[in-house]
Amino acid sequence: MKKIIYGESNFKKIKVDDDYLYIDKTKFIETLESMNESFFIFLRPRRFGKSLFLSTLQYYYDENSKDEFEAIFADTYIGKSPTALKSSYRILFLEI
Repeated sequence: MKKIIYGESNFKKIKVDDDYLYIDKTKFIETLESMNESFFIFLRPRRFGKSLFLSTLQYYYDENSKDEFEAIFADTYIGKSPTALKSSYRILFLEI
């Protein structure tokens, strides 16, 4: 039986371990790119997956994760139909 994601915000760990129940929200990456906005604000209540989605964006856009892209995004929507911006940025990840 798979675990429910609670308090875990590392997308790579969730996808590679495959111990967690994950609902694919990677279609929103394509939606975000099509909006042509400079800034986005994610307003959601606590424990609604904001940090997990930001981690998803981190692994999707980071050029350092290019070699692991297939393993991380294999069975997701964005893994089957990636955009042109996939793995094209240098991401600085800070954890406080």
